[in-house]
Amino acid sequence: MPYELTVGTRYLRSAQRRGFLSFITLVSMLGLALGVAVLIVVLSVMNGFERELRTRMLGVTSHATLMGLEGTLPDWRAAQQLAQRNAQVTAAVPYIEVQAMLVNGARSAPTLLRGVLPEQERRAVSLANHISGGSIDSLGPGSYNIILGDAIAAALGVKPGGDVVLIAPRGSMTPAGFAPTMRRFHVSGLFHSGMYEFDNALALAPLADTARIYRMGDGVTGLRLALKDPLAAPRVVRDLALQIGGGFYVSDWTRDHASFFRNIQTTKTMMFMILLLVVAVAAFNIVATLVMVVKEKRPAIAILRTMGALPRNVLAIFSIQGALIGLAGTLGGALLGWFLSTHIGSFVAAIERATGEQFLDARVYFMSELPAYVEWPDVLRVCAVAFALCALATLYPAWRAALTQPAEALRHD
Repeated sequence: MPYELTVGTRYLRSAQRRGFLSFITLVSMLGLALGVAVLIVVLSVMNGFERELRTRMLGVTSHATLMGLEGTLPDWRAAQQLAQRNAQVTAAVPYIEVQAMLVNGARSAPTLLRGVLPEQERRAVSLANHISGGSIDSLGPGSYNIILGDAIAAALGVKPGGDVVLIAPRGSMTPAGFAPTMRRFHVSGLFHSGMYEFDNALALAPLADTARIYRMGDGVTGLRLALKDPLAAPRVVRDLALQIGGGFYVSDWTRDHASFFRNIQTTKTMMFMILLLVVAVAAFNIVATLVMVVKEKRPAIAILRTMGALPRNVLAIFSIQGALIGLAGTLGGALLGWFLSTHIGSFVAAIERATGEQFLDARVYFMSELPAYVEWPDVLRVCAVAFALCALATLYPAWRAALTQPAEALRHD
């Protein structure tokens, strides 16, 4: 073993108690470990939030859509057959999506009414698995049943088995003025997607009944596509539209909800840069630690120099010492950050039970639980940056130690 490594490792210990790390070295390691752990936990929470948001969103919305340029898609059956032949498409289902107003007594709420075919809707999204008090099979043609999000149902004060009045913006002119189309619907169930944006605004109705109310004939708004790889939706839907023959307005989930994921990525980057300052402060504490060690070890450094050690050897000794401190703090922080990230849901739940406060409001954050997902590339990036900062922090104290003159250091000893 090179003697620089042996001496550098021994200098990690206190001169009085060689069996334990010195107090100042331990404090430097703990500070660096906490900084690294906090950064990993924050990035893991942001990753978990993004994954959870994407999963819940894809459970309600389609991966991609093909819509008519004029607002309706008349010959949708031919387009559906061509779309289903594509190897990347697992389902292509027709839908109608229109604005409406729901009224229950003195209460009213705007809604996005989606007309669906129950037997085909199951293949497109998993929303049918989140219906309570009924089933999506109740949305048969001519039934005039409706399934509401639980949040909009609470706003209207209606439960499964009740009735609501749907007011469509389309109507007819009468001597008294414009009269909107009104139709009573029976609430056959509620759904809870976990996305407040949809639970508070979406309603499902039979496709034929929706088309009849909005006078769309045999046309639909478009086709909703379920793909094998949702991340490839932008490319697949564009190629599919060209393959069918063009004349479609195409969209996908990454475009419809781009602001969500763009904000998450921006926030993640900003949090990384801000919390990296905490890691930098902890890393530069190593400067103070090594300066104190150099001052304490000046006689020992002088003896090494008189025995033939060169300045570069002394530089290597203290660089190794700082690198070992940085390595121990970085690895300890990585392990602590991984542990906290994998158990953060339990910690937050325990704190909420103890304080009686809810940290996440589903109406704001779209979820009531704090998710976390550790991505190892993020962990490696944090560890690499933290260790690089520690390595930079060792240069000045090591350089000062290398400049020690033996005669001057031993003058008063």
